[in-house]
Amino acid sequence: MTFSALLALGACSEQGGNAPKPLVIDNSLTQAEKDAGLLTPEVMWKMARIGAQTLSADASKLLYTVTEYNMEENRGLTTIWIKDMATGEEKALTDNRSSNSAPQWVDANTIAFISNRTGSAQVWAMDANGENVRQLTAFEKDVEGFGIAGDKAFYVQRVKVAPLKGSDKYADMQHSKVRIYDDLMVRHWDYWDDGSYLHIFAADYANGKISEGVDIIGAESAWDAPLAPYFDTAEIRLSPDGSMLAYTCKPLKGTEYALSTDSDVFLYDFATATTRNLSKEAASAEEKFVGYDKYPVFSPDGRKVAFRSQRRPGNEADQQRLWVFDLDTNKADYITRNHDLCATEVAWADNETIYFIVPWRGTHQVARIDLQGNLEFITEGDHDINTFTMANGRIVANMNTISKAVELYDVNLETGALTQLTDVNREVYDNIAFGEVQKRWIKTTDGKEMLTWVILPPNFDPEKKYPTLLYCQGGPQSTVSQFWSYRWNFQLMAAQGYVIVAPNRRGCPSFGQEWTDQISGDYSGQNIRDYLAAIDEVSKEPWVDTDHRACVGASYGGYSTYYLAGVHEGRFKAFIAHCGIFNFESMYGHTEELFFVTNDYGGAYWEKDNATAMRSYANSPHKLVGNWDSPIMIITGEKDYRIPYSQSLEAFTAARVQGIDARLVSFENEAHQVFQPQNSVVWNREFFSWLDKYLK
Repeated sequence: MTFSALLALGACSEQGGNAPKPLVIDNSLTQAEKDAGLLTPEVMWKMARIGAQTLSADASKLLYTVTEYNMEENRGLTTIWIKDMATGEEKALTDNRSSNSAPQWVDANTIAFISNRTGSAQVWAMDANGENVRQLTAFEKDVEGFGIAGDKAFYVQRVKVAPLKGSDKYADMQHSKVRIYDDLMVRHWDYWDDGSYLHIFAADYANGKISEGVDIIGAESAWDAPLAPYFDTAEIRLSPDGSMLAYTCKPLKGTEYALSTDSDVFLYDFATATTRNLSKEAASAEEKFVGYDKYPVFSPDGRKVAFRSQRRPGNEADQQRLWVFDLDTNKADYITRNHDLCATEVAWADNETIYFIVPWRGTHQVARIDLQGNLEFITEGDHDINTFTMANGRIVANMNTISKAVELYDVNLETGALTQLTDVNREVYDNIAFGEVQKRWIKTTDGKEMLTWVILPPNFDPEKKYPTLLYCQGGPQSTVSQFWSYRWNFQLMAAQGYVIVAPNRRGCPSFGQEWTDQISGDYSGQNIRDYLAAIDEVSKEPWVDTDHRACVGASYGGYSTYYLAGVHEGRFKAFIAHCGIFNFESMYGHTEELFFVTNDYGGAYWEKDNATAMRSYANSPHKLVGNWDSPIMIITGEKDYRIPYSQSLEAFTAARVQGIDARLVSFENEAHQVFQPQNSVVWNREFFSWLDKYLK
């Protein structure tokens, strides 16, 4: 029986008159797909996707979510599953009549979650067997996150704060379509600022209901908590007894907000209805806490708060340091001071021991540390552990590799051994061939060693020659790890007959902060030489067809593609750039989070005495278009406000005016990434048809 077919076995639930239309999902592979035995965009979109996971307090039961898509209807549905950790038995707790997410244990037999079953996203609860479904909130607005501990709760809702629309300011002009701004930021990621923001509400939980809460951010506060643009509810935590609420907020507005990363960790006391700024209390002459401070987590006794902090303001890629604030002494300690690593996904094992995820040498591992800074890695191997849930001395990890999508694994805390718990895509792995992934260390032009993944086509024959792709990573401070992506999937590229070369060039984290930092202010420098070193070294292999190579990438990888198109010296037959930076000067004026370009370019384009900034702007890709000599596909999302679609239009114009074969693929309802199922399939078809045209 396929995983999709099991969805019909979930418990039925009450639905209101505005309930969403049920979504029928049957993603079984066709016989033709089984016979072909290769990963295609269509097969990839049939794969189930594991999301959130959480263990019960005694670690006897595991909740997790699974999202599947109906390609014809161009939408997906998320269901909640439960697994008995002793017997291995699992079943769906929700069915195909609504989307259900964010499950959490309220007590040993009560599960709370968010559901749209009435047409509005509200908090619901059910027993651990999926029965006795009841509604905990019935607010006028959608609930976009929540938490419950003891007799207290919080929820997140959007609040209208500022009149930025013409219809807001002029009651007699309700049909006007105008936005009015006096300051930045007017846009963020994929939306225009309409004067509404996400706020946290502190509430009581009693008699099976979450009461109307108090806006602890402030009804007039024009900023978000949790932070834009990801709005991650994990930035908010209740203390174990429910008496306190810790959260992340960046209480800045306008141009100051656009230029700053100065978020702080705050602590709200339910009894006194007062709020403390723990970041500012922890500040000293040596530590100002002026960068990102995020993701507070309470110790089991509720007397300590761990959080992640970045030292340098404006640098979103600075080292994520682990700090612990002691609520009894009102002092903070830098726990990872002696370790050149980043701490992510933090959880307390007891009041003295913390587990967290470490990006490490192109992988992501679980480590533990005590309050004295003694560090020990728990896991090792070529994999990415993305998140984990911990309870009663047990960890269940969300893990993937380049060759396998996310599954859940039991982690042995003594040996680091990983035991697979879920198998939601067994039919795919039983019928689809994947290529070998090689791990290579390549010498760079300045004598350093660079980790590069090389992915070979399925059924690889070393006697043949294969067209080869240089993959350029985005970020730019983003690791080329053992990730599995539904947008840029190495195995999908390899299945079409391509060798993939994916270097961890300068700027990619997990190799020390110096390696990460080097790229800022040097976009056109060492990391470009790293790319060329990688493709040149792998091209020495007899199975690389050096006459048929291409360069592809998105975001910063799109910038890299544009830049390499002007300096590649005949290496590449074709290029593909998705949402890439093309013109540094117009990018500075078009983007929204100015702290990013200010940090990475070194400053603004009018700072003529700023040598770093002037070097950056002098090496903008648009100044090299006279050297372009190869066909280029340019892909963009019209709702992308991070690297606005105008950058892609500039590049396309430059190519066509010079007579270079080019294609523009513009998604009118996508932003920086392509998420919608049918759009994604079109993206892949265009991507591979372009490569096939010039490389095969």
